[in-house]
Amino acid sequence: MITEEATRVAPVPAPPPPAPDRPRRRGSRAWDEAPRWQIYVPLSVYLLFTLVPFYWILLFALRRPGSTSLVPWPVTFEHFEKVWNEREFGVYFQNSVLTGVATLLLTTLVALAGGYALARFEFRIKRGFMIALLCTQFVPGALLLVPLFQIFAELRMINSLASVIIAETVFQLPLSMILISGFIRNVPYSLEEAAWVDGCNRFTGFRIVVLPLLRPGLIAVGSFAFVHAWNHFLFALMFLSDQSKQTIPVGLNTLMSADSVDLGALAAGGIIAAVPVVIVFAFIQKWLITGFSAGAVKG
Repeated sequence: MITEEATRVAPVPAPPPPAPDRPRRRGSRAWDEAPRWQIYVPLSVYLLFTLVPFYWILLFALRRPGSTSLVPWPVTFEHFEKVWNEREFGVYFQNSVLTGVATLLLTTLVALAGGYALARFEFRIKRGFMIALLCTQFVPGALLLVPLFQIFAELRMINSLASVIIAETVFQLPLSMILISGFIRNVPYSLEEAAWVDGCNRFTGFRIVVLPLLRPGLIAVGSFAFVHAWNHFLFALMFLSDQSKQTIPVGLNTLMSADSVDLGALAAGGIIAAVPVVIVFAFIQKWLITGFSAGAVKG
């Protein structure tokens, strides 16, 4: 016979309270935390190598001609007035803006159509086409000069901005299509199907549902195309012979000769060429990082 004392369950002792966290003393660090000097010293060296060239350009652009001071004081804008008025940098700037904006629009539109086809449709040569797009990234632009020059000569497009715009667009399309196709894959296909059920056709459903979600990817692709067209020197040098149609990189080249180099004018022209790119990246850096990271992976 089981007694009442035998059936009674012994009480379980309560666990001890956790020990309070000791506050870390000021200046102390965890065992796996790197010393601060190992972080600050490399960053300081990198910052020094990055900022010194920019300061040197500002120094030559803002100090008076013939001055050897390491501080641009008193500040003068004589070099900027010289390159903008005498060296026709205003015309170069206008041509670069036109070339960059046109390349941005054409690249984005064509890459959007091609990227959608790669992301949403299945066809027999799709894998080979993707490999061909990737292989084109290993081809330098110099190898395309002769065939492009012959094609534009037959079409009588030499010495026109249209030839540079088309060449820049063709050069940017492979990478842009790959990025946009990867970004479209991250958009659920069910969203488009729901739009079709509501009565939209494929184009309307894409425009209303998918296109607003592609904003970071489109900004990334468009900005990359604009910056490349803005800075590219080779196509503008080979396809444009008239000085009134040249772009800023070619204009910077005219400031250098075999006998002498006007360092002040060259520095002022470099600042004029760099400011628009810096402004563009300052406004779109958030969407640029999101777009490239989303377009580089398969959803």
